[in-house]
Amino acid sequence: MPDASTTNARTASKPILIMQVGNTFPDLRRSAGDFDDWISAGLGRQRPVLRMDAREMPAFPHLSDIAGVVVSGSSAMVTDREPWSERLAAWLRACVEAHTPVLGICYGHQLLAHALGGRVDYRREGMEIGTEDIALADAAGQDPLFTATPPIFPAQMTHSQSVLKLPPGAVRLASSRHEPNQAFRAGTCAWGFQFHPEFSAAIMREYIARRVASQDQADALASAVRDTPDAAGLLKKFAAVASGANVASLEQACA
Repeated sequence: MPDASTTNARTASKPILIMQVGNTFPDLRRSAGDFDDWISAGLGRQRPVLRMDAREMPAFPHLSDIAGVVVSGSSAMVTDREPWSERLAAWLRACVEAHTPVLGICYGHQLLAHALGGRVDYRREGMEIGTEDIALADAAGQDPLFTATPPIFPAQMTHSQSVLKLPPGAVRLASSRHEPNQAFRAGTCAWGFQFHPEFSAAIMREYIARRVASQDQADALASAVRDTPDAAGLLKKFAAVASGANVASLEQACA
Protein backbone atom coordinates (compact mmCIF):
# COMPACT_ATOMS: atom_id res chain seq x y z
CA MET A 1 0.00 0.00 0.00
CA PRO A 2 1.46 3.43 -0.93
CA ASP A 3 2.17 5.76 1.99
CA ALA A 4 0.44 9.14 2.46
CA SER A 5 3.31 11.13 0.93
CA THR A 6 3.22 9.02 -2.24
CA THR A 7 -0.55 9.37 -2.50
CA ASN A 8 -0.37 13.13 -1.98
CA ALA A 9 2.37 13.45 -4.61
CA ARG A 10 0.21 11.63 -7.14
CA THR A 11 -2.76 13.83 -6.28
CA ALA A 12 -0.66 16.99 -6.61
CA SER A 13 0.34 15.99 -10.14
CA LYS A 14 -3.27 15.71 -11.27
CA PRO A 15 -5.01 18.84 -12.60
CA ILE A 16 -7.72 20.78 -10.88
CA LEU A 17 -10.61 20.90 -13.33
CA ILE A 18 -12.17 24.31 -13.93
CA MET A 19 -15.68 23.48 -15.14
CA GLN A 20 -17.07 26.48 -16.94
CA VAL A 21 -20.85 26.81 -17.06
CA GLY A 22 -21.13 30.36 -18.40
CA ASN A 23 -19.19 33.30 -19.80
CA THR A 24 -18.69 36.90 -18.86
CA PHE A 25 -19.74 39.77 -21.15
CA PRO A 26 -18.17 39.46 -24.64
CA ASP A 27 -16.38 42.83 -24.51
CA LEU A 28 -15.08 42.16 -21.01
CA ARG A 29 -13.94 38.72 -22.09
CA ARG A 30 -11.88 40.23 -24.88
CA SER A 31 -10.22 42.79 -22.62
CA ALA A 32 -9.89 40.97 -19.29
CA GLY A 33 -10.42 37.24 -19.84
CA ASP A 34 -13.22 34.95 -18.69
CA PHE A 35 -14.31 33.12 -15.54
CA ASP A 36 -11.86 30.27 -16.11
CA ASP A 37 -8.96 32.72 -16.48
CA TRP A 38 -9.80 34.48 -13.22
CA ILE A 39 -10.30 31.20 -11.36
CA SER A 40 -7.05 29.78 -12.71
CA ALA A 41 -5.15 32.88 -11.59
CA GLY A 42 -6.72 32.61 -8.14
CA LEU A 43 -5.81 28.94 -7.74
CA GLY A 44 -2.16 29.78 -8.35
CA ARG A 45 -0.04 29.23 -11.42
CA GLN A 46 1.89 26.39 -9.79
CA ARG A 47 -1.23 24.21 -9.81
CA PRO A 48 -1.93 22.28 -13.04
CA VAL A 49 -5.41 23.06 -14.33
CA LEU A 50 -7.71 21.54 -16.92
CA ARG A 51 -10.47 23.64 -18.47
CA MET A 52 -13.75 22.29 -19.80
CA ASP A 53 -17.17 23.70 -20.67
CA ALA A 54 -19.99 21.63 -19.19
CA ARG A 55 -22.43 22.90 -21.81
CA GLU A 56 -20.45 21.19 -24.57
CA MET A 57 -19.68 17.86 -22.86
CA PRO A 58 -21.75 14.69 -23.37
CA ALA A 59 -19.78 13.05 -20.51
CA PHE A 60 -17.54 14.23 -17.69
CA PRO A 61 -14.02 13.13 -16.69
CA HIS A 62 -13.31 10.08 -14.59
CA LEU A 63 -12.75 11.17 -11.01
CA SER A 64 -9.42 9.34 -10.82
CA ASP A 65 -8.04 11.74 -13.46
CA ILE A 66 -8.53 14.97 -11.50
CA ALA A 67 -7.46 16.37 -8.14
CA GLY A 68 -10.63 18.41 -7.71
CA VAL A 69 -13.11 20.60 -9.56
CA VAL A 70 -14.19 24.24 -9.47
CA VAL A 71 -17.57 25.03 -11.05
CA SER A 72 -17.85 28.61 -12.29
CA GLY A 73 -20.65 31.12 -12.25
CA SER A 74 -23.14 31.61 -15.09
CA SER A 75 -25.93 33.85 -16.30
CA ALA A 76 -28.06 30.69 -16.59
CA MET A 77 -30.48 29.75 -13.83
CA VAL A 78 -30.36 26.46 -11.95
CA THR A 79 -34.16 26.34 -11.87
CA ASP A 80 -34.24 26.10 -15.69
CA ARG A 81 -32.98 22.51 -15.28
CA GLU A 82 -31.04 22.57 -18.54
CA PRO A 83 -30.01 19.02 -19.59
CA TRP A 84 -26.28 19.84 -19.36
CA SER A 85 -26.84 21.29 -15.89
CA GLU A 86 -28.71 18.25 -14.62
CA ARG A 87 -25.98 15.96 -16.00
CA LEU A 88 -23.40 18.07 -14.19
CA ALA A 89 -25.46 17.91 -10.98
CA ALA A 90 -25.42 14.10 -11.11
CA TRP A 91 -21.63 14.14 -11.67
CA LEU A 92 -21.17 16.50 -8.71
CA ARG A 93 -23.08 14.07 -6.50
CA ALA A 94 -20.61 11.40 -7.57
CA CYS A 95 -17.72 13.74 -6.72
CA VAL A 96 -19.06 14.29 -3.22
CA GLU A 97 -19.64 10.59 -2.68
CA ALA A 98 -16.07 9.85 -3.81
CA HIS A 99 -14.56 12.61 -1.61
CA THR A 100 -13.27 14.45 -4.68
CA PRO A 101 -12.76 18.11 -3.66
CA VAL A 102 -15.42 20.39 -5.15
CA LEU A 103 -15.82 24.16 -5.09
CA GLY A 104 -18.97 25.68 -6.56
CA ILE A 105 -19.00 29.43 -7.20
CA CYS A 106 -22.33 31.30 -7.57
CA TYR A 107 -24.13 29.09 -10.12
CA GLY A 108 -21.80 26.28 -9.08
CA HIS A 109 -22.73 26.88 -5.42
CA GLN A 110 -26.41 26.71 -6.27
CA LEU A 111 -26.02 23.66 -8.51
CA LEU A 112 -24.09 21.79 -5.82
CA ALA A 113 -26.87 22.51 -3.32
CA HIS A 114 -29.52 21.40 -5.83
CA ALA A 115 -27.55 18.25 -6.65
CA LEU A 116 -27.46 17.23 -2.99
CA GLY A 117 -31.12 17.91 -2.20
CA GLY A 118 -31.16 21.61 -1.30
CA ARG A 119 -33.58 24.19 -2.72
CA VAL A 120 -32.64 26.95 -5.15
CA ASP A 121 -34.88 29.71 -6.47
CA TYR A 122 -35.08 33.41 -7.28
CA ARG A 123 -34.45 35.92 -4.54
CA ARG A 124 -37.59 37.81 -3.51
CA GLU A 125 -35.46 40.95 -3.16
CA GLY A 126 -34.20 40.74 -6.74
CA MET A 127 -30.60 40.81 -7.84
CA GLU A 128 -27.86 41.33 -5.27
CA ILE A 129 -24.75 42.98 -6.65
CA GLY A 130 -21.65 44.72 -5.29
CA THR A 131 -19.24 44.24 -2.40
CA GLU A 132 -20.81 42.80 0.74
CA ASP A 133 -19.44 41.81 4.14
CA ILE A 134 -19.45 38.07 4.81
CA ALA A 135 -19.76 36.82 8.40
CA LEU A 136 -18.38 33.41 9.29
CA ALA A 137 -20.45 30.95 11.29
CA ASP A 138 -18.96 29.19 14.30
CA ALA A 139 -18.52 26.03 12.22
CA ALA A 140 -16.08 27.82 9.92
CA GLY A 141 -13.48 27.80 12.65
CA GLN A 142 -13.07 24.05 12.11
CA ASP A 143 -13.21 24.20 8.33
CA PRO A 144 -10.05 23.63 6.22
CA LEU A 145 -10.80 26.53 3.87
CA PHE A 146 -11.88 29.15 6.39
CA THR A 147 -9.31 28.54 9.12
CA ALA A 148 -7.40 31.83 9.66
CA THR A 149 -9.96 33.79 7.62
CA PRO A 150 -11.19 36.92 9.47
CA PRO A 151 -14.63 36.51 11.06
CA ILE A 152 -15.97 39.27 8.80
CA PHE A 153 -14.51 39.93 5.35
CA PRO A 154 -15.70 41.60 2.12
CA ALA A 155 -16.57 39.67 -1.04
CA GLN A 156 -17.91 40.44 -4.51
CA MET A 157 -21.26 39.15 -5.66
CA THR A 158 -23.85 39.31 -8.38
CA HIS A 159 -26.78 36.88 -8.39
CA SER A 160 -30.53 36.65 -8.85
CA GLN A 161 -31.02 33.15 -7.43
CA SER A 162 -29.93 31.78 -4.07
CA VAL A 163 -29.73 28.59 -2.06
CA LEU A 164 -32.95 28.96 -0.08
CA LYS A 165 -32.50 25.66 1.78
CA LEU A 166 -29.23 23.85 2.35
CA PRO A 167 -28.93 20.15 1.46
CA PRO A 168 -29.52 17.65 4.27
CA GLY A 169 -26.41 17.38 6.43
CA ALA A 170 -24.70 20.41 4.91
CA VAL A 171 -22.89 22.81 7.24
CA ARG A 172 -23.51 26.55 6.95
CA LEU A 173 -20.16 28.34 7.01
CA ALA A 174 -20.98 31.96 6.22
CA SER A 175 -23.80 34.45 5.73
CA SER A 176 -24.33 38.12 4.89
CA ARG A 177 -26.97 40.69 5.74
CA HIS A 178 -29.19 39.65 2.80
CA GLU A 179 -28.06 36.07 2.27
CA PRO A 180 -28.09 33.40 5.00
CA ASN A 181 -26.29 30.80 2.87
CA GLN A 182 -23.20 32.54 1.51
CA ALA A 183 -21.06 29.44 2.00
CA PHE A 184 -21.59 25.83 3.01
CA ARG A 185 -19.74 22.54 3.12
CA ALA A 186 -21.19 19.18 2.18
CA GLY A 187 -19.40 16.01 3.20
CA THR A 188 -15.68 16.25 3.86
CA CYS A 189 -14.48 18.36 0.94
CA ALA A 190 -17.24 19.96 -1.13
CA TRP A 191 -17.88 23.69 -0.74
CA GLY A 192 -20.29 26.22 -2.20
CA PHE A 193 -19.67 29.98 -2.27
CA GLN A 194 -22.46 32.32 -3.35
CA PHE A 195 -19.89 35.12 -3.64
CA HIS A 196 -17.20 35.40 -6.31
CA PRO A 197 -13.67 34.92 -4.93
CA GLU A 198 -12.30 35.27 -8.47
CA PHE A 199 -13.69 38.79 -9.03
CA SER A 200 -11.37 41.75 -8.62
CA ALA A 201 -12.67 45.18 -7.65
CA ALA A 202 -12.27 46.28 -11.27
CA ILE A 203 -14.33 43.33 -12.55
CA MET A 204 -17.01 44.04 -9.95
CA ARG A 205 -17.31 47.63 -11.15
CA GLU A 206 -17.66 46.40 -14.73
CA TYR A 207 -20.56 44.16 -13.69
CA ILE A 208 -22.28 46.97 -11.84
CA ALA A 209 -21.98 49.24 -14.88
CA ARG A 210 -23.60 46.59 -17.09
CA ARG A 211 -26.26 45.19 -14.77
CA VAL A 212 -27.61 48.17 -12.82
CA ALA A 213 -29.99 50.30 -14.88
CA SER A 214 -30.19 53.30 -12.53
CA GLN A 215 -27.12 55.48 -12.93
CA ASP A 216 -27.43 56.85 -9.40
CA GLN A 217 -27.65 53.35 -7.95
CA ALA A 218 -24.77 52.14 -10.13
CA ASP A 219 -22.60 55.04 -9.01
CA ALA A 220 -23.36 54.35 -5.35
CA LEU A 221 -22.64 50.64 -5.69
CA ALA A 222 -19.43 51.26 -7.65
CA SER A 223 -18.17 53.73 -5.06
CA ALA A 224 -18.71 51.12 -2.34
CA VAL A 225 -16.69 48.41 -4.11
CA ARG A 226 -13.64 47.29 -2.14
CA ASP A 227 -10.72 44.96 -2.65
CA THR A 228 -11.45 41.45 -1.34
CA PRO A 229 -8.13 39.71 -0.60
CA ASP A 230 -9.52 37.30 2.01
CA ALA A 231 -12.21 36.05 -0.37
CA ALA A 232 -9.67 35.73 -3.16
CA GLY A 233 -7.34 33.77 -0.90
CA LEU A 234 -9.92 31.01 -0.52
CA LEU A 235 -9.12 29.82 -4.06
CA LYS A 236 -5.50 29.09 -3.13
CA LYS A 237 -6.69 27.32 0.01
CA PHE A 238 -8.96 25.12 -2.10
CA ALA A 239 -6.06 24.41 -4.47
CA ALA A 240 -3.94 23.31 -1.52
CA VAL A 241 -6.69 21.00 -0.27
CA ALA A 242 -7.29 19.53 -3.73
CA SER A 243 -3.61 19.06 -4.54
CA GLY A 244 -2.84 17.30 -1.27
CA ALA A 245 -6.27 15.92 -0.46
CA ASN A 246 -6.24 13.46 2.40
CA VAL A 247 -9.71 12.29 3.32
CA ALA A 248 -8.75 11.16 6.82
CA SER A 249 -7.24 14.52 7.75
CA LEU A 250 -10.19 16.37 6.22
CA GLU A 251 -12.64 14.28 8.19
CA GLN A 252 -10.73 15.06 11.39
CA ALA A 253 -10.58 18.78 10.58
CA CYS A 254 -14.27 18.95 9.79
CA ALA A 255 -15.45 16.83 12.73
